[in-house]
Amino acid sequence: MLVDATAVPADRGALGRYVDGLVTALAAAGADLAVACQRADEERYGRLIPSARVVAGPPAIAHRPARLAWEQSGLPLVAQQVSADVIHGPHYSMPLKPGLPTVVTIHDLTFFTEPDAHNPVTATYYKAAMRTSVRRAARLIVPSKATRDELVRVLAADPTRIDVAYHGVDHSLFHRPDERQRTQVSDRLGLHGKPYIAYLGTLEPRKNVPALITGWAAAAEGRADPPALVLAGGSGWSEEVDEAVAAVPAHLRIVRPGYLHFGDLPGFFGGAMVVAFPSTGEGFGLPALEAMACGAPVLTTHRTALPEVGGEAVAYTEPDADSIRAALQSLLDDPGRRRALGDAGYARALEFTWAASAEAHMASYERAASSTDS
Repeated sequence: MLVDATAVPADRGALGRYVDGLVTALAAAGADLAVACQRADEERYGRLIPSARVVAGPPAIAHRPARLAWEQSGLPLVAQQVSADVIHGPHYSMPLKPGLPTVVTIHDLTFFTEPDAHNPVTATYYKAAMRTSVRRAARLIVPSKATRDELVRVLAADPTRIDVAYHGVDHSLFHRPDERQRTQVSDRLGLHGKPYIAYLGTLEPRKNVPALITGWAAAAEGRADPPALVLAGGSGWSEEVDEAVAAVPAHLRIVRPGYLHFGDLPGFFGGAMVVAFPSTGEGFGLPALEAMACGAPVLTTHRTALPEVGGEAVAYTEPDADSIRAALQSLLDDPGRRRALGDAGYARALEFTWAASAEAHMASYERAASSTDS
């Protein structure tokens, strides 16, 4: 089995956590595994999965255009080199002529369903890549039933060739923090014990951050000790975020720390009054699950895959700013409910493991290997 990890970005992000969690669990399950990666990740994967064969691509693939070209020509050669039976493309795309059965992960359909939420150039590429994968891949893996249904509805994909494999969560990394961890993160954020609402994710349109900012500001207004809003993650490309920030009253505080170290995430999530993830569309919603694993009360939307992840263990809101305001006010005024949600979310998160995800992936690989598509 050859997994193409060359699309994993340097900051790891959700894609990195998916690929890293998956290949670690595959190796632990005894899979005959090879991983193609960027040069910068060669040592990392060598340590992470010592039983696997790790093949680094040329230095140029650190840049997206070169990586996409290499995917077409270099990846099939690596597959021959490691005598692979199946290629797994974990990020929408695949070689046009892979030479052997290929499995592709389709994370979500928002490039089609929410085109205004993406950079137009990027969206054009990924829409073409998904259409190709739907036509040519032996199997398609999706992280939720909601994504499966959208794939069938939007691209008329054959449902008999789609496998659902929920993501897992690394419970050694994402866990209930102790007081020292919470204090350390609070101090690093410059909050020094001040209450805060947490958000983690790219500041891009579909994450609905402007509505979160506006709703939080309205919920915090007038409180004796108003919670700060911490927007952690990449900057994305939404001008509306800056406009929403500019409209926040001066006495309220927004912290934008950028990317946080993985080791800080339990303290960040677990130290928050509420973790807000009001996205309008997710293929899975990994940050919500990771916050649940840290015992944080989570507020999210009842959209796409998020109810599959949160179940009855999270609070829900409509994605508009006024609904977010009302939901946040209700949670801020009810510490008992926040504690109950934190406990329920923690218990539910234990049901999502990378071992179970790897098992579902392996079943998909076996179906691909026995197919006649290539």
